[in-house]
Formats: sequence, C-alpha cells, structure tokens
Amino acid sequence: MHGQIKKALLSVLLPALLPAVGFSAHAQTQPQTKTHSATRAKHHLVVSLPDRRMALLEDGRVKKVYVVAVGRKSSPSPTGTFTIMSRVTNPSYSHAGKVVAPGPGNPVGTRWMGLSAKGYGIHGTNAPKSIGKAASHGCIRMRQSDLEELFAAVSTGDEVEILGERDEETAQLFGAPEVSPAAALEQIAAADQAAPAAAKTAQAAGE
Repeated sequence: MHGQIKKALLSVLLPALLPAVGFSAHAQTQPQTKTHSATRAKHHLVVSLPDRRMALLEDGRVKKVYVVAVGRKSSPSPTGTFTIMSRVTNPSYSHAGKVVAPGPGNPVGTRWMGLSAKGYGIHGTNAPKSIGKAASHGCIRMRQSDLEELFAAVSTGDEVEILGERDEETAQLFGAPEVSPAAALEQIAAADQAAPAAAKTAQAAGE
C-alpha cells in the first residue's frame, strides 16, 4: 500500500520538478557568456607611413608587425586616429564606374576593413609586389595571409592610428628605419661627392 502511494506521489512531483531543473541550468550559463564577452582582448592598430609597417597591439602590447603598402605621393594615405567601421569578406571592388566581382583579380583581395575616413580601408591586393612600397590610392594594403590573420583578430570599433611622421612611438614599435639598397647607394654617392670638398676645405684651413 505504502509503495503504491510513493509511486503515485513521484509520478505527480517529477514532471513539476523537471522544468525547474532545466531553468536553473540555463540561468547558470548566462553569466559565463557575459564574462567571456567582457574579457575580450582590446586591439589597436598603429600604421607608420614612413616605415610602411603596421603594428597590431593587443591589450597595449605588440602582438605582430606587418609590412604594408601605403598611399603614393599623388594619393597619400590619411593621417589621424580612425575606427574600423565595417568588416567584409570577399568584397567586390568599384572604381570610376567599374565593378570587379570577388575573385583572384579583385584589387582589394578577400577582406575589407573600412575605416571612419570615408573611402579608405585596410585590404588585400592582386599586386603583391607593391607591399612595402608607397603604391596605393591611399588605403593600407596587406599580403593575403597577413590580411586574413588580422581580419580574424580585429572587430568593428577598434582604433586605427595612421602616423605620417616618425616619432618616439614609431621608434619603439618599429625600431630604426630600414634603408633600401637604392637609398644606401645614394647616401654613398653623396658621401663620395662631399669628401673632395671637405678635403679642400681642410687643406685651405691648414694653409
């Protein structure tokens, strides 16, 4: 008799208890989701136009430095502090009324990060030999693998600082400026030309 009463009670109580247990488990997962979002690393990009380098900073520390292409003299890159306004995978490209669909021939590659400076962004290129040069229409170009790596790291709202001159910040981030072979030859030629004049000056002073 007692066994039958227990079974009857359990058949009534168990269905009522199960929804409460399920609700409790769901409620416990909510703070974990919020905590994960709150602890997301903060990213900041610093571009040095003279160095043609871009540093990715994560929580104030340099995570990686990329070689990039910047705007040429006739179409310089903007300077200042901007934000990433959009992130697009496999973008199309339009210029002067011409539209290029996503694909290997697309001038902006597989990713586009649009900046708050209208018309400018960080993207890939179908001319990889331009990387490291002042060759773009003002945007920041990257190698394909670097671009996709950076795209995965940053989010809309992250800051992008573009510097037109070297300063203490760029010296700390990028070190001493690199001298290209052509620039090195020019410096040597200038020194050779200056040497005879310096010798004549010294000789005249001795006389």
